[in-house]
Amino acid sequence: MPDLRRGVLFGIAAYTMWGLFPLYWPLLKPSGAVEILAHRMTWSLVAVAAALAVRRHWSWFRELARQPKKLALLALAAVVITVNWGTYIYAVNAGHVVESALGYFINPLVNVVFGVLLLSERLRPLQWVAVGFGALAVLVLTIDYGRLPWIALTLAVTFGVYGLIKKQANVAATESLAVETLVLLLPALGYLLFLQGTGQATFGHEGVGHALLLVGAGIITAIPLICFGAAAIRVPLSTIGLLQYIAPILQFGVGVLVAKETMPPSRWIGFSIVWLALAVFTYDGLRTARAAARIRKSARTLDHVVT
Repeated sequence: MPDLRRGVLFGIAAYTMWGLFPLYWPLLKPSGAVEILAHRMTWSLVAVAAALAVRRHWSWFRELARQPKKLALLALAAVVITVNWGTYIYAVNAGHVVESALGYFINPLVNVVFGVLLLSERLRPLQWVAVGFGALAVLVLTIDYGRLPWIALTLAVTFGVYGLIKKQANVAATESLAVETLVLLLPALGYLLFLQGTGQATFGHEGVGHALLLVGAGIITAIPLICFGAAAIRVPLSTIGLLQYIAPILQFGVGVLVAKETMPPSRWIGFSIVWLALAVFTYDGLRTARAAARIRKSARTLDHVVT
């Protein structure tokens, strides 16, 4: 039980930090989204390398180097998460915090659709209902925005693809992030050197505080991922499924209460449909998990009686 409690606390910490990210990126202005992204990639690697050095944990790299398929998957994951991070930073700094929250609200539904399309999974009736509500919500919000909510869809799809790739690679969170950021290091450094050479860089030209905030972008990227890795090995998947809503709820709150983004009635209707979809989806997941637990308990009892 203490281990489970620690796992839940790690999960809450990870999703709370992710949910509060929209408060951090505006502090990095006047840096542009791509410059912030490049610094995030670079300093994330430094932070992860420091964590691995403290643990004196390097043997995994030699073993992973002998598995080109896993390395290729992690390289692909690096590209996908770059799109996700870049879109998210742009969204927050361009005043689309609420729409970015929408992306992470609908991400569980996107994952279900991926399961059907890519993994030949069969949906339960209530899952179909949840996906239907999700599609209706996107339609309502498209009418509200006057365009497809492309930021939300990009975030949801890229994070869903990222999760699929990471599942196939099956590499621990810290080690995986180390490889992903290593893949991204050269283009990130190349872009930062280009900015310095053309006089467009803000790092080192906007004061020490600004430079430290850019370095901090890597640290706040690594810490929640490490916390999430610690949670994932300690708590059931159903619990992780519930904890994941902490992040978009906080992002939504930041967008409405702090950034003061406009929320016309039509947008509230769209988000309400999303929340209804997630309620149905969560209820179905919990009900299925409880049924599976009862079956396992009955099987153990039967084995005990037989033996």
